[in-house]
Amino acid sequence: MKHLISTSLLNADFGNLERDVLMVNKTAADWIHLDIMDGVFVPNISFGFPIVEHIKKVAGKPLDVHLMIVDPDRYLSRFHESGADILTVQYEACIHLHRTVTEIKTLGMKAGVAINPHTPVSLIKNTLPYIDMVLIMTVNPGFGGQTFIMESYNKIQELRKMIDKGGYNVLIQVDGGVDTTNAARLVESGVNVLVAGNSIFSSKDPVETIVKLKNLIH
Repeated sequence: MKHLISTSLLNADFGNLERDVLMVNKTAADWIHLDIMDGVFVPNISFGFPIVEHIKKVAGKPLDVHLMIVDPDRYLSRFHESGADILTVQYEACIHLHRTVTEIKTLGMKAGVAINPHTPVSLIKNTLPYIDMVLIMTVNPGFGGQTFIMESYNKIQELRKMIDKGGYNVLIQVDGGVDTTNAARLVESGVNVLVAGNSIFSSKDPVETIVKLKNLIH
């Protein structure tokens, strides 16, 4: 499959959020990525339910929602009701991961599991049959605009081999420091979904930057 682009709104203009979502609607991007932060699991706070619900009303792309929160099980139904199409939880935040991802799929959403830079991909091997996507964090979660962690390539390649060997229908997504300089190498390493925020919204031409990421143009 051709790789997908999930545009992260963490780096959008919060004062003109609807404008930026409408802009993304008209681009080659495939998904809209929302990072939900609680100030506990990560040292930052971002979107709440009213914002997600409003974005859903104007979004022309599926909502790719990443929960960087403690005890995500309390809110799975609420995020489904708010409009999440794909819901990703952190491996490190889930005590009963199988139960959590099963509930996400029962609610009718695609289920993803994210792992922090220090977490080995081997720890989610037994979860692969039950999920749709693994998100490898290529920066420490919490803030946009961070530098890509180079060791992430080894994790991506290891996970790709694990997925292919098991015959699992699981996408690999990466988030953190993704831009036009590393997009091609990431896809070559086995990535299916590129999350990009700062590289898009800080560029002079966000629409063209999305085209470059989609077509792997430096």
